[in-house]
Amino acid sequence: MAFDAYDDYEQGERVQQWLRQNGLSIVIGLVAIFGWQQWRNHQATREMEASNLYQQLQTALASGNTGEVDKLVDRLEKDYTKSTYAVLAASDQAQRLVEAKQLDKALASLQWARSHVGDNALKPLIELRTAKVQMAADKAKDALATLDAINAKGYEALRQELRGDALVKLDRADDARKAYQAALAAMAEDAPQRAALQLKLDDLAVAGKQGA
Repeated sequence: MAFDAYDDYEQGERVQQWLRQNGLSIVIGLVAIFGWQQWRNHQATREMEASNLYQQLQTALASGNTGEVDKLVDRLEKDYTKSTYAVLAASDQAQRLVEAKQLDKALASLQWARSHVGDNALKPLIELRTAKVQMAADKAKDALATLDAINAKGYEALRQELRGDALVKLDRADDARKAYQAALAAMAEDAPQRAALQLKLDDLAVAGKQGA
């Protein structure tokens, strides 16, 4: 019993000593863990709020309530800047503005999306949409610069086709032909877009013969 009591006493002293040496680290660690959990919970709550606002935006877009659309997009961009839903909202707003023939405003919305999307998987899609709107706004040089900066995999066929479109607008037929050929090479053999792309190549060939 005496030895048992001594062992208990010795173990207790060791525990106390260990706590004195490491207690602060434990407290800091617990605070860090608690803070991290609180931050994650806060982020999850904000993401849910952003999701709800984005759903409201879709309803407003479907009903054509432009005043509500502007209000919701503005709120998402200002209060939920780091959320993917804000980027989606800006992109959707750009699409609405394109349909309303307000191309400069559409480009401004897409520029906001591009500057806030980060390395999100949406980035190349936003850039491709930007290039399309730039061409619609007769800014083919800007579109070409946008397309040449895209390096994401999986979009090469569309990127090269849009490059060809931009080069046609710039009267660079030879470069456009190469871009269209690169697009065909990157496209699956059974892709439904091949026929339309081949037609663009054929049109270039016809134009070349007429200009000869």
